[in-house]
Amino acid sequence: MTVEVKKKKGESPESLLRRFTKQVQQSGLVLQVKKTQYLEHKKSKEKIKKTAQRKSKLNKKREYLKKIGKITDFTDSFGNKKYREKI
Repeated sequence: MTVEVKKKKGESPESLLRRFTKQVQQSGLVLQVKKTQYLEHKKSKEKIKKTAQRKSKLNKKREYLKKIGKITDFTDSFGNKKYREKI
């Protein structure tokens, strides 16, 4: 979908821009782009399952390392949980 505006005789650039902006809004082009800007496609069940298994495996490994004292957990300045290796 394209919007085209031609300059009228003696028309200022400001009014041309205003007409263009109005036509873009009326066409619904901005709304359409905003809708699809962050659209995420659905993942397949297999992919969801694999990521869940990977996260579970990492969590188990992290818990084991915490239990044997190899790493410690802390929160950063943003409140996110982080892990640090003990030296």
